[in-house]
Amino acid sequence: MTAEKEGNGLDNYGFALEGRFCDLPEKGDELDSSIDEDNNKLAYSVTDVPPWYLCILLGTQHCLTAFGGIVAIPLILSDALCLQHDGLTQSYLISTIFFVSGVCTLLQVTFGIRLPILQGGTFTLLAPSMAMLSMPEWTCPTWTQNASLVNTSSTEFMDVWQSRMRALQGSIIVGSLFQVFVGFSGLIGLFMRFIGPLTIAPTISLIGLSLFDSAGSSAGNHWGISSMTTALIILFSQYLRHIAMPFPTYSKDKKLHASRVYIFQILPVLLGITVSWLICYILTTCNVLPADPECYGYLARTDLKGEVIGRAPWLTFPYPGQWGMPTVSLAGVVGILAGVISSMIESVGDYHACARLSGAPPPPKHAINRGIGIEGLGCLLAGAWGTGNGTTSYSENVGALGITKVGSRMVIVASGVFMVVMGILGKMGAIFTTIPSPVMGGMFMVMFGVICAAGVSNLQFADMNSSRNIFIFGFSMFAGLVIPNWILKNPKSIATGVTEIDQMLQVLLTTSMFVGGFFGFILDNTIPGSKQERGILAWNKAHEEDCSETLESGEVYNLPFGISSYLSSVSWLRYVPFCPPGLPHSHEPKQPPGNPESGQIIIGVSV
Repeated sequence: MTAEKEGNGLDNYGFALEGRFCDLPEKGDELDSSIDEDNNKLAYSVTDVPPWYLCILLGTQHCLTAFGGIVAIPLILSDALCLQHDGLTQSYLISTIFFVSGVCTLLQVTFGIRLPILQGGTFTLLAPSMAMLSMPEWTCPTWTQNASLVNTSSTEFMDVWQSRMRALQGSIIVGSLFQVFVGFSGLIGLFMRFIGPLTIAPTISLIGLSLFDSAGSSAGNHWGISSMTTALIILFSQYLRHIAMPFPTYSKDKKLHASRVYIFQILPVLLGITVSWLICYILTTCNVLPADPECYGYLARTDLKGEVIGRAPWLTFPYPGQWGMPTVSLAGVVGILAGVISSMIESVGDYHACARLSGAPPPPKHAINRGIGIEGLGCLLAGAWGTGNGTTSYSENVGALGITKVGSRMVIVASGVFMVVMGILGKMGAIFTTIPSPVMGGMFMVMFGVICAAGVSNLQFADMNSSRNIFIFGFSMFAGLVIPNWILKNPKSIATGVTEIDQMLQVLLTTSMFVGGFFGFILDNTIPGSKQERGILAWNKAHEEDCSETLESGEVYNLPFGISSYLSSVSWLRYVPFCPPGLPHSHEPKQPPGNPESGQIIIGVSV
């Protein structure tokens, strides 16, 4: 089936492929209304498979979106691991975290939640890791702070940082087992029956709001470059999204010909980063940007990581236990558990946001159980490989879905493969380190804003004329900002006398989405209010309507390769928390009424 109708000189509204875009109207005066109706439609839904070249381009864009967070984690850990003067080992850690992130992404998309959501390093485990490595027994020797005294190839130096890494690995492995149990046992699924819009809204919104400092720090390194990046992404994604550009294509019928492609709608982030990156390269080559590290704008240069590129090997193969046998620390395990709890709450919010932005039905309990369980397995793999961190769902990439309007999980599969390749090709990963931090900061300002809006959009289901609901949401949001900020400014205020408990409370109370989501959950379930007032009825009704307009839940969330069919044929397996409850009556997507030819046009919720 094709949808190549002529209209205003355009082949079709989007790619001329299988009718995944609506056709343009033939009359110019109908164009504006058609555009308004199409604003929330997805170019590709969860189960659609874009052309291979589009998968590569969009997959690269998602990798670039997550790149800053993934690379920042091993660089931050380097100081605590006594590696600040060992750039080559830092590049190995970067390669390892990219490799594991790619593997975990493929596992999550294939066997986990099955939504287009990327997996990568998590900052929720970074805080307990730093707290553990700051304990007296793990304080770096004085001689490791002096670059002239460090021999990176000596046995003594390698034992210093590898012993710390092995202790960190063991804590992450043990802590991840708790997440695996919570996910596959169904405890998260049971917990979800008490979660409504007033819990999800502050949790998702605070994911974006809590990242404002990271975005501001990166953008503040050169506000001119970051503002340019933000302006370009806004220009491409909002003002130019309905402008089609000629693109050479080939088909058996028309041979080589030009098709109109809405490239600005599909690749706004990648285009914005690429243009800004190129401009920074030109400014660096022409010595417009300062060469003095003390001058403002120095971090906008693209030649700051040249040494890493030269020293990084062409091929590197990360493997489990590459730093030695992991060891276990009780204090580290308790701290990591606190980070795991925060990560699970954040991920549940990400699942709902991702489903809304990708035009998928809301995730059922068994899919959420699998998603959390697979994330726990990913943390276990990250600990075994020795990344010094775990993995979680990336909120930034959820925001990218709202801008690109491409929700295909095959794009995330391409991202996973790309990250695995980056983990193996050391030079390739090193090249991406030349992206200036102001460029990344400009991108973060757009992405995190979309995440905040995705969270607030959940309030449309609740009665916001109710003083009850206004109080719950307002207090949850404010507490999620005030409490973590105060704890960070007063780190010694928590002193129970038990170090492990202090570390756990420190991590929990400095995680904004945990604090806000916790208060939203408790207040919404204890303050008297009807289901209609709380938004539970409208929440469930809207999700049922979304299912009828988009895809059947089974088509999106059932396991691949006929696994769900086999599991459903075994009667007792339907009671297993992470297995589908039974076979759906139909695997075909429902057709929108009145247009049997447009079954693949998916209605998405845009924020």
